[in-house]
Amino acid sequence: MIDYQDKQVVIIGLGSTGLSCVDYFIARNAMPRVIDTRVSPPGLDSLPDGVEHHTGSLNSDWIMSADLLVISPGVALATPLLQKAADAGIEIVGDIELFCREARAPIVAITGSNGKSTVTTLVGEMAKAAGWNVAVGGNLGQPSLTLLDPECQLYVMELSSFQLETTSSLKAAAATILNVSEDHMDRYPLGMNQYRDAKLRIYENAKVCVVNADDAQTMPLSGADGRCISFGIDVGDYHLSHQPGETWLRVRGEKVLNSAEIKVVGQHNYLNGLAALALADAVALPRASSLKALTEFTGLEHRFQLVWENNGVRWINDSKATNVGSTEAALNGLQVEGVLHLLLGGDGKAADFSPLSAYLQGDKIRLYCFGRDKQALFDLRPDVAEMMETMAQAMEQISQRIQPGDMVLLSPACASLDQFKNYEQRGDDFARLAQELG
Repeated sequence: MIDYQDKQVVIIGLGSTGLSCVDYFIARNAMPRVIDTRVSPPGLDSLPDGVEHHTGSLNSDWIMSADLLVISPGVALATPLLQKAADAGIEIVGDIELFCREARAPIVAITGSNGKSTVTTLVGEMAKAAGWNVAVGGNLGQPSLTLLDPECQLYVMELSSFQLETTSSLKAAAATILNVSEDHMDRYPLGMNQYRDAKLRIYENAKVCVVNADDAQTMPLSGADGRCISFGIDVGDYHLSHQPGETWLRVRGEKVLNSAEIKVVGQHNYLNGLAALALADAVALPRASSLKALTEFTGLEHRFQLVWENNGVRWINDSKATNVGSTEAALNGLQVEGVLHLLLGGDGKAADFSPLSAYLQGDKIRLYCFGRDKQALFDLRPDVAEMMETMAQAMEQISQRIQPGDMVLLSPACASLDQFKNYEQRGDDFARLAQELG
């Protein structure tokens, strides 16, 4: 256990992660201070007695007199005051770094622009199926510091680029970057290379690197090396093979599972299954129990989830598609008998929407664009698109047009924060309205 007792610790950003950091330091006899730029941040009323806090702005005096700054992933390292602190030699970390310093069990670390929650959950299910004591968290579910447990046999961690920026002690037993597509460009002014560099930190000191054979951006900076195992559509150590009427998951040429046995559908889900299998094999989980978990997995909420079906019309909630790459994955190879009614909109986070154009062709698609970036989405294909302020207005419009065989898909390619609390609330609203209108 690392000694923080005489350190002046300042936590920036409250919420559940901030509170977990407060509890962590108090348990180690260090009384932290807390800063949050929000006036009344979530978790403020749960702060233990004696913890000094400053809200509504950054406290320069506290920051510049700290020995250790622990920042929330939502706080940019590029913030001028944090840059000044870093230049002064003050250590800046996140909760994942604190976790990595103390975790004693092997860590499977997962990042990527899309699919990381699915793969993280899947690897966790594979470990449970094998009877292992496993903890799953990070950017998903419970804050990482609440997972620390001497009895744990395996940690499966979803890590965002923001979390990786402040992590240097990660030594993953197996690590993957599932894919890299444009996201969070508002946080990465230098563009895709800056974003990718943050993701690549996951491979530092990793024992096994699971790379995407179809995405060169997922390779280590120096190229594939002896640590690398690959997965891909047609190529890779773990790959798909297509035969008339069926698709198989293969490992080094050997058929291991027919996709017909997997409950979640779509090529992107089969690729997620391959990546999870590669990670599970890398940490010596028994293959049989991993395959069993893969056949029983029913997918995540808000991730290409069928929420209502009536009169031959399917309503699909893919609200977790908060970036362009995620919506591309949903549309790639999508089979719809009738018309696809696609809901796009929200806050695009300064992304380029043009890669979507290739998937929006043909005469059996209608676009309904709402929210902050509705105009840019409308411009992708004005001849089949409409603009409205809200998702609810769009769904009202759709309900008057649907025919048997149609699909209504919410896969917005944008964050939700311009009109919703989070993507979950957006997805819940979609599901509720689907039942009311459909």
